[in-house]
Order: sequence, then structure tokens, then C-alpha cells
Amino acid sequence: MRQSHEHHHGHSHNHQSAASVKSLRVSLALTATLLVAEVVGGLLSNSVALLADAGHMLTDVGALGLSLFVAWFAQNASTPQKTFGYLRWEILAAFLNGAMLLLISVWIMWESVLRLGNPEPIEGALMLWIAVAGLIVNMISARILHGAAAESVNVRGAYLHVIGDMLASVGTVGAAIVIHYTGWLAADPIASFVTTALIIRGAWKLVREAVDILLESTPAHIPVDSVRKQLEAIPMIESVHDLHVWAVTPRMIAMSAHAVVRESSSHQHVLEHVHDAMRLFGIEHVTVQLECDGMQLRESQGHP
Repeated sequence: MRQSHEHHHGHSHNHQSAASVKSLRVSLALTATLLVAEVVGGLLSNSVALLADAGHMLTDVGALGLSLFVAWFAQNASTPQKTFGYLRWEILAAFLNGAMLLLISVWIMWESVLRLGNPEPIEGALMLWIAVAGLIVNMISARILHGAAAESVNVRGAYLHVIGDMLASVGTVGAAIVIHYTGWLAADPIASFVTTALIIRGAWKLVREAVDILLESTPAHIPVDSVRKQLEAIPMIESVHDLHVWAVTPRMIAMSAHAVVRESSSHQHVLEHVHDAMRLFGIEHVTVQLECDGMQLRESQGHP
């Protein structure tokens, strides 16, 4: 029974629905097109706010591309050499994407500081039209991904990126309107500061989460002491040691432990109680070694 569940579990992690993949492709095409338009428009209009918004939009392209790539590449089955398949590709790509965004953000902030001290003429009308176009595209992308985000955690991450960029576009539109009607050039670097703050916050969180997963740290939302207490609360278990909890991906949490059980305990019943207890923490990949008086009795790996 556990083998059957394991197959289903892997299937749910490694495949996206056809609707989700289609939504990601359409949204990625729209966002990539707008990214190019904002970079060109930012250079032509001399607006660092547009370039800052383009930097944030780059996070969307990375998130959407990553989600689409994972949906395709994760279809590859696990092998004897890669027993978890290719799920960690998502983590590696996220780390590189976040690191690149941090570098871009430093450059944008430096440009903004220079502009505050020495404002330069800006084509407010061009900046406004491109910023409005960006806001519209972000709204369309969010609408396209909304349905698929409710079904897929993978798509949900990309959806949240788009929502964040949509809010940043609002700031850029505001700066463009101020410049167009008042000529106050400081609105451009101020808007870029706000947008860059959003980029840095998201990029740092992405890098930190990727590093934690690659280092196999315990997920922040799972207290190990509580996991231990929950296991030791099972009547047939006397004590637990060598307890480890880590994330293969943000959506696949694993746990391994050695449990000392009473000699008269039914191993099958113990394992069933362990799997039930781990469901409370969202841990689906469970490996438990049962021991009695320090001697290994049985090693069992399965899923609840």
C-alpha cells in the first residue's frame, strides 16, 4: 500500500496539468515581451524607474521560466544515481536567479542615487505609456495564472511574482504621471528606490530559502522539538534519536529517525502511527528505523 502511495506522490510532484503549462507559456511570452519594451523604453526615456520596473519584471520572467522548465524537466523519472529525480534543479535555478537580481538591484540603486544628485531630462509621456502597458500586461498575466495557481504550488510561486511586479508597476505609473504633469524629476529615482526595495526583498528571500534547502536545513515552519514530542507521544515508541527533517524542495519535506520501540509492538502499527503523526507537519516522505534495546529490528521506508 505504501508503494502505491509513493508512486502517486512522485507523480503529483513531477507533472503539471496541461492547463497550467499553457497558462505559464502565455504569461511568460507576455512578460518577456514587456521586459524588452521596458528596457528599451527606459533607455530611450532616460527613466531609471522604468529600468527598475524592468528589473523586477526580470524576476517574473525567471519565475515563470523556472516554473515552466520544472514542469517539463521534472517529467524525467528518477534513476539509481538521482533517486529524487531532478527536483533540485528548481532550487539551483532559484539561487542563481536571486543572486543575479541582487546584483541588478545594486546597480539600479546606484543609478538612482546619481539621479537624485543630478536630475536628467525624462520623456515623461513615453515613460507613462510604457508603464501603463506594463501594468496592463501584469494584470493580464495575473488573471491567466490565477486559476492554475489554485491547483499548483509551482504556478503559485510564479503568480506571486507577477502580483508583486503589478504593484511595482503602479509606482512607476505614479512617477510617470507626476513627471508628465509637474516636471518633478525626483519622482523617477524615488519610484526606482521603492521598486528596487521590492526586488531586493524578494531576491534575498529567494536566495536565503535556496541556500537553506541546499544545506538541508530544517524548514522554518517545522519545529523539530515538536516533531520529536509527537513521535514520542505514540504509545509504542519509548524514545526517538537521530531525527532529521529537511526539504528536498519547498513542497517535498522529508524526515528520517530511529525509534526505540517495545518488544511486543507491532511494527506495522508503529509505522502507521508515525505516518499519521507526520501528516500534522506536512511531512510526506518518511523513513523510520525501528530498534529495540539499541538493536536494529527493521528498516522501513514509505509514505502515509
